Amino acid sequence: MANRNTQPCGFVSRKFFSCSLILAIVLVLYCILFWGSTAPLAPINSSLLPNEKAFSLIENQRIPLRDEMGDHLLLNHEISSLNRNQPEEQELKKCDPSKALFKVFMYDMPPEFHFGLLGWVADGKSVWPDIHTKIPPYPGGLNLQHSIEYWLTLDLLSSRLPDRRGPCTAVRVEDSREADVVFVPFFSSLSYNRYSKIEPPEKISRNKMLQQKLVSYLAAQEEWKRSNGMDHIIMAHHPNSMLFARTSLWHCMFILADFGRYIPYVANVEKDVIAPYKHVIKTFVNDTSTYDDRPTLLYFQGAIYRKDGGKIRQELFYLLRNEKDVHFAFGSVRVNGINKASQGMHSSKFCLNIAGDTPSSNRLFDAIASHCVPVIISDEIELPFEDVLDYSEFCVFVSASDAVKKGFLMKLIRGISREEWTRMWRKLKEVEDYFEFQYPSRKDDAVQMIWQAVARKVPAIRLKVHKSRRFSRFKSGR
Repeated sequence: MANRNTQPCGFVSRKFFSCSLILAIVLVLYCILFWGSTAPLAPINSSLLPNEKAFSLIENQRIPLRDEMGDHLLLNHEISSLNRNQPEEQELKKCDPSKALFKVFMYDMPPEFHFGLLGWVADGKSVWPDIHTKIPPYPGGLNLQHSIEYWLTLDLLSSRLPDRRGPCTAVRVEDSREADVVFVPFFSSLSYNRYSKIEPPEKISRNKMLQQKLVSYLAAQEEWKRSNGMDHIIMAHHPNSMLFARTSLWHCMFILADFGRYIPYVANVEKDVIAPYKHVIKTFVNDTSTYDDRPTLLYFQGAIYRKDGGKIRQELFYLLRNEKDVHFAFGSVRVNGINKASQGMHSSKFCLNIAGDTPSSNRLFDAIASHCVPVIISDEIELPFEDVLDYSEFCVFVSASDAVKKGFLMKLIRGISREEWTRMWRKLKEVEDYFEFQYPSRKDDAVQMIWQAVARKVPAIRLKVHKSRRFSRFKSGR
């Protein structure tokens, strides 16, 4: 009896289960179809986005998600860029020093080399300001464009704070033997900008005196002796900074704006890092402009009469000054110059970046912050992070010899279609965060991008240091 009663119950249970499963599937399909046609897009899940590591910044696959204006499909890397404008889950986590990309030993140098140049006075307990309470401000105006020394030093000082949140690409260590590189916290650009004039009764400038003291200081350090400075990082972003000491420190890695005033053995692209200027005009926030919203076709405002490679500015001025829809004028930071430049770039389709006294200028990074497509006329220019960024996707490059041909430049610019300009404009909005300096630093901003560029040099540094030690341990007795 038990066997006969069990079979019908099992049959009914299986039949009921099958019917329930079919009904559930039908309900799920109905909900998907219904909500897919009526519900708004769900928030983007950052865990599903492509990896944004420095070695794979650009991802070109398309996915079917539209931006706020609904007029184009966003690329995966565009979505990542949008997410960077919001607090990210990984940025809210505390920095884990054990997971940093590389380790940095920073000399506790006297304040006269760094924050003392900003007027900060040490209290005798530490050579560093308490960045928990008050951070000494950096001077504004054109001083800011070469302020990388300030932002990198602050980032290292904060890298071991117990409440540090956000990225920790580079982390400071107390034992130099654990470090991949040694950081020299000399604010050389600020030293040049503020203290390069001789103040009587002194015989040399404070800037030159500090460079002489720096060379002596480094030569006395054990870390320097171990590597002959090959694993040391020197910040020399202003083209005239470190003018008196650079040939004594040529083994070091320099962080520079360009190589315009360096001889090749002292500075070159193989051992050194090119860093962006800090833009001085206002970032174009919430930019929804279109091709037609920007009435000026081509914009340049700045010093026109320059020396060396910058002589091309004068030639272009005479070629372009009477062209329709072109603004080519002298300008400076005085008399509200920065605000005027901001308005001009924000309302222009293309912005000229012409070589000056040196191959680079801050104008390129002002254009990027304005989403004004840069037109680069500088044959010797080196660009930040070009090993991971393809500038041809958001810049127009013109050789100097072509640019000065009558009619060539304007024919080229006028021949760029509305669609091509819009594509480049969108790309500028995507990459702009890579050139943004700030404290606290954020993921893949200019500070983190510089550290990532340094990290990519570390294997080559390690190779050079190891090769230099081949015969150091066992020396001949003869």
